[in-house]
Amino acid sequence: MKIIYFDCFNGISGDMILGALFDLGLDKSLWDRELSKLGISGYTVRVEKKRKGPIMGTDVEIIIEDKVMHRHAKEIIDTVRDSSLDSDIKERSIRILTRIAEAESAIHNEPLEEVHLHELGGIDTIVDVVGTVTGLKILGIERIYSSPLPLGEGFIDTAHGRLPVPAPATVELLKGVPVYSNGMEGELVTPTGAGIISTLSSSFGPIPAVKIEKIGYGSGKKDFLIPNMLRAIMGEVNEKKQRDTNTVIDVNIDDMNPQICGYVMDKLFNAGALDVFFTPIYMKKNRPAIKLTIIAPDYAINTLVDIIFKETTSIGVRAYQVEKIMLPREIIDIDTPWGDVRVKVSYINGTPKIMPEYDDCRVIAEKTGLSIQDIMREVKGLAAERIKLA
Repeated sequence: MKIIYFDCFNGISGDMILGALFDLGLDKSLWDRELSKLGISGYTVRVEKKRKGPIMGTDVEIIIEDKVMHRHAKEIIDTVRDSSLDSDIKERSIRILTRIAEAESAIHNEPLEEVHLHELGGIDTIVDVVGTVTGLKILGIERIYSSPLPLGEGFIDTAHGRLPVPAPATVELLKGVPVYSNGMEGELVTPTGAGIISTLSSSFGPIPAVKIEKIGYGSGKKDFLIPNMLRAIMGEVNEKKQRDTNTVIDVNIDDMNPQICGYVMDKLFNAGALDVFFTPIYMKKNRPAIKLTIIAPDYAINTLVDIIFKETTSIGVRAYQVEKIMLPREIIDIDTPWGDVRVKVSYINGTPKIMPEYDDCRVIAEKTGLSIQDIMREVKGLAAERIKLA
């Protein structure tokens, strides 16, 4: 499994992430071609080598021809949703942008659809977010890890006036993420950087056991006493089985209209839940009820609990950590008579386990009138043949 570990020894921002990815060897022409699917213009991206102290890295500058500020969050998210980007890039990008918008909404006490993103509302933020997700896909990254994040000190000037460092939006986005102070004066973690890493990173801590292949450095714009760089370490995880930790939230509900369950489930998935399911149960006095169970990464817990309290009748939840053991897996595209179909392939003792993507097969079945079982069987066979020839 190919992974990236972000060593945020002096912070993280959107342009530093992009710089680190290009320093790892991300193909600029291929990246440009994918970004063109966004359907927006009026910007250019400059990528060049730059030295910070003794370290040489890559600096990325997004040059905007006509800066438009104060975009609504909904406008930005709709731009991505209505684009021709690949569906997985859309989904991950929208998750990041939605989390950023939710942080601003909480700070300013405004409905999500009315939130203006000010400094975060420009083309550069969209390019930072979508560019990061696209770059990770081009590099073939399957999982992301990060070090704890250092927070700077002092004040910054923003559209909202003079604010303390870290900015309120940054702090909101870093709920559940381990942070510390390294004594640097200035903003080390930007809201965009916080939104990206808190959404995409599987965990925050020491680097996992990995066979290092490449190391990249993304350059920041400011100068500090230590190099203003983000280090990205890319490599292969050696374990046959991957281990991770998640948090499980259980909620027993016996006094809520069951019609609301589907709505709540969608909200929880959009907020970062890995899985959501309902189990019929009987509570005291033999009352029929449902148990809502959520499996989620640690960083998303506060947001998910807030949704539960807001959208259901529950006034309390149970939360506990669990260890997850997973087989190495990858997503491959299989060429079929009906077009490309995504297939998840995992391995146990060298033997592949193949599962076609349900949504892709469903679309084909609805278009052709064929049985979805026949389609999945055909795709599975084509995938097995390709793996055997590889």
